[in-house]
Amino acid sequence: MLSQKTIDIVKSTVPVLEVHGEAITRCFYKLMFTDHPELLNVFNQTNQKVGQQPKALAASVYAAAKHIDNLEAILPVVKQIGHKHRSLEIKPEHYPIVGKYLLLAIKEVLQDAATDEVIEAWGEAYGAIADVFISVEANMYKEATTAVGGWEGFRKFILARKEEESDVITSFYLKPEDGQSISTFAPGQYISIKVNVPGEEYTSIRQYSLSDAPNGDYYRISVKRESAKEEIPDGVVSTYLHDHVHEGDVVEITAPAGDFTLDTTKETPVLFISGGIGQTPFIPMLKTVAKEQPERKATFIHAAINNHFHALKDEVAEVVASSDNITNYVCYEHPTEADRANQAFDKEGYINTEWLAELITTKETDVYFCGPLPFMKAINQAVKEIGVPTENIHFEFFGPAGELE
Repeated sequence: MLSQKTIDIVKSTVPVLEVHGEAITRCFYKLMFTDHPELLNVFNQTNQKVGQQPKALAASVYAAAKHIDNLEAILPVVKQIGHKHRSLEIKPEHYPIVGKYLLLAIKEVLQDAATDEVIEAWGEAYGAIADVFISVEANMYKEATTAVGGWEGFRKFILARKEEESDVITSFYLKPEDGQSISTFAPGQYISIKVNVPGEEYTSIRQYSLSDAPNGDYYRISVKRESAKEEIPDGVVSTYLHDHVHEGDVVEITAPAGDFTLDTTKETPVLFISGGIGQTPFIPMLKTVAKEQPERKATFIHAAINNHFHALKDEVAEVVASSDNITNYVCYEHPTEADRANQAFDKEGYINTEWLAELITTKETDVYFCGPLPFMKAINQAVKEIGVPTENIHFEFFGPAGELE
């Protein structure tokens, strides 16, 4: 139990964290990786280089400080991060390391403002916050390990099938090397895949949404080849998977994780809106609605550049054709002449508020969306303008959490 004095000191640092939070977290990662380079086997270095991870951590630290007197308020965020920690094999012994370098970073960035009293209060507060994470994650580890077909840590899977879905997206069908059962998952969850890429000093771990419904036989991930753009280099793992992992090869994955899942207890209309590779968590959601909630009205909207970049189109069409209550729409940013001739899309350009307003017939609709950050910002703004209540808006970031407002 934190003392009122500790709570007051930590809350007094909230305005400072709002200004200097990212500087602190950038310093934190630099200090920690210098002394513990083995942790580079866990963290996505691209997210470090482009600043996404420091920014996400700064937001988490800010939220924890702001709610230090009521940590239950940040439990949804703790659970979301906890799922990622569990899928990356973050364990209790990592938390003291993080705490040590977080305090050193606060001291280095804030200098004289980080008095002994402030550092001591933050040390106590971090201990309380870490205890919450460790407790939540302990339950997640237990659930993953004790589930039917579940396992602990990384498990070897064979690439049973590899299929090109578009010019930039390929699906990978993974079956357990030991031939034993695999755990089921909630539609929308992901797995972590670990590979050793030639030329890379450290192991690379990435998280990919499971793109097919639970079937007890295999897991499928559909991976976009991430090409270099501006300061971001080619995707290390996506390029390796596309070019160098072939049928019969073995990779290691953790059990399914994630809290971005379809709420099947609700019967209200559901709308899935995806951009590019953002449709992968929605394919199993759509199939689940069709199979388990045949009376539930569902709409599937997908945006792509054109048909060359549109993956899993026929698969979605088959699901839609099998149901009386599911409709789907396609939006192409730059359709080809063949797309026009084949009437392969329903809207040209971008998804906008006016078009969505025609498709959202009731504000009780549950809206799920995922895609590139600019796309997500536009969709978030549009559905709010239409009047969909916040509690009915669900989204997933591919990578560290960002800001949509």
